[in-house]
Amino acid sequence: MRDGSADEAAKAAKAAGRARISRLPTEALTPAQVSAIRTLLWAAFGDDEDEAMTEDDWQHAVGGSHFLLELDGEIVAHASVVERELHVDGRPLRTGYVEAVATAVAHQGRGFGSQLMAEVDAYIRERFELGALGTGRHSFYERLGWLTWQGPSWVRTPEGSRRTPDEDGYILVLPTRASPELDLAAPISCDWRAGDVW
Repeated sequence: MRDGSADEAAKAAKAAGRARISRLPTEALTPAQVSAIRTLLWAAFGDDEDEAMTEDDWQHAVGGSHFLLELDGEIVAHASVVERELHVDGRPLRTGYVEAVATAVAHQGRGFGSQLMAEVDAYIRERFELGALGTGRHSFYERLGWLTWQGPSWVRTPEGSRRTPDEDGYILVLPTRASPELDLAAPISCDWRAGDVW
C-alpha cells in the first residue's frame, strides 16, 4: 500500500501533465481572464496588510506579458513580466521585471509555480539584459537561478535619487546572456512608480 505522500506526489505529477502554459499581452486578456487572475491574486496573497494584493500591485503587473498556467481550463497560476529600466552602478539595463506571481490556494505546493517560472525565466533570458523582482521568498527563486542583490537599493524620482533601505536584501536578479558582468554589491536603482516602487 502506498503512503499518503506518494499518493500526493503521483496526483501532482498527473496534474502537471494536464497543465497548459500560455503567454499573452495585457491587451489580449479577456474580461473573464482578468477577473479570474485578479480573484486568484487577491486570494493567494491573503489579508495580511504587508502581503495583501493592492490595486497599485495590479497596475504594476499590467502592460507587459502575462503567463497563465491552466489546469483543465482553469487558471491556477499567474505571473507577469513588465519592462523596466534598472540601473546597476549607474548603468541602465533593460529589465524584465516579474510581478504578481501566485498559485491558487487549492493548488499550492504541487509544482505549478516552479513550472510557470521556468517559462518566465526562459522568456526573460531571451529578451532582456536582466531579470528582477522583489520578494521575501528567496528560497523559491534562488533554486531557479535567481540571485539576491547585496548592494544598496535606490529609486530614481523627479526630485532625484533616494534610498529604499527597506528593500535591501529583498531584490533578486536573474542574469541573462545580455547581462554585463554584475557586481551584486553595487548600488541598484529602479524608476519611480506609484505604490511599492520595487
